[in-house]
Amino acid sequence: RVAVLGLTNPGIAIWDKVNVGGKMVFPGLEEQAAKWVPRLRSMGADVVIVSAHSGSSGTSSYGDQLPYVENAAGLVAEQVPGIDAILVGHAHVEIAEHFVTNRVTGKRVVLSEPAKWGQRLTLFDFDLVWEKGRWTVEKAGSQVLNSNTVAEDRKVVSLLRSEHRKVVAYVNQVIGTSVVAMSTADAPWKDEPIIDLINQVQAETVAAALAGGEYAELPVLSQASCFSRTAGIPAGDVTIRDAAGLYPFENTLEARLLTGAQLKEYLEYSARYYVRTPAGGPVDTAKLTNADGIPDYNYDAVSGVTYDIDIARPVGSRIVGLSFGGKPVDAAARFVFAVNNYRASGGGNFPHVPGAKQVWANSDEIRNTIIAWVQAKGSVDPAAFASVGWRLTREGVPVFP
Repeated sequence: RVAVLGLTNPGIAIWDKVNVGGKMVFPGLEEQAAKWVPRLRSMGADVVIVSAHSGSSGTSSYGDQLPYVENAAGLVAEQVPGIDAILVGHAHVEIAEHFVTNRVTGKRVVLSEPAKWGQRLTLFDFDLVWEKGRWTVEKAGSQVLNSNTVAEDRKVVSLLRSEHRKVVAYVNQVIGTSVVAMSTADAPWKDEPIIDLINQVQAETVAAALAGGEYAELPVLSQASCFSRTAGIPAGDVTIRDAAGLYPFENTLEARLLTGAQLKEYLEYSARYYVRTPAGGPVDTAKLTNADGIPDYNYDAVSGVTYDIDIARPVGSRIVGLSFGGKPVDAAARFVFAVNNYRASGGGNFPHVPGAKQVWANSDEIRNTIIAWVQAKGSVDPAAFASVGWRLTREGVPVFP
């Protein structure tokens, strides 16, 4: 008898606060596994597999906002006896086979994560022996299979053909044109027009929503992240597929109030993303970003102000020359900050924004807002919105002149 225990991520309490706050609770994975695995064994399970919406690194992106670990699959394997295998899914990485020794039983537990978006399939293999009237797992292993190398199942294709054609037709709809091609390839270390596009759409949307109201006279800033280094907007026709590739998540848009001092601290926190790199030496972009495992989506480029990030300096003192309208940002100045709901709810553990006053929020996905903006404009021309608002430096010298 095989039991499968599903465990979800406690971070949902932060990321989806608007929908679940006060309605649902999300305890830690370790605590829930310790509660349910013994029950499954007592019900006669010979094999116990945990399917965990969690990474395996033991780290969290939301700091001390919750008392539970975000990427706790490895801790579950280590702390909770009675588990044979854990299917991991959250960090979007490929782990074919990884073993963790349970500290109670000394037994090795196999973990596997099949990348993301159906790109891979994990195959667990179990060797079982009949002992003392029941089956016992003697050996377990795993591998990941590449879904692109497998022939299509004709029956499944037939069943889904009609729906698939509708989806393909939808995502291939032309929503406008672009004067030039834009790419996210260099966006993790350069202010690129394609990220400026996201910020432009968000800032315009918030400004329009606040027009005529109490906060209409405040400057609107905006944050955006590079969600994929392979996204792009082609020259010529732009489709829904292109917009979806640029903004693959279902985030919605909010507006919060920040002071100049809070903005500076927010940017300093974001700049942790870069590996400290001494002045004078070569810069290898392959080793420049993702310091301490920070993912691309937890680095924010902020539009509406200008600033340098001195990567030769230690974390916490990297933001140089933060200016608005050509003048240094006053610590007491007030700004409206266009921000996605993930960040506003505490995702990434960025400072100030989760506790800042919300002055507007929208339930529409940012991806749809971008699509509507392009449709309304008809043509996308970076000359109308793109500028170099931030750059990487070392002791005042630009890293990428």
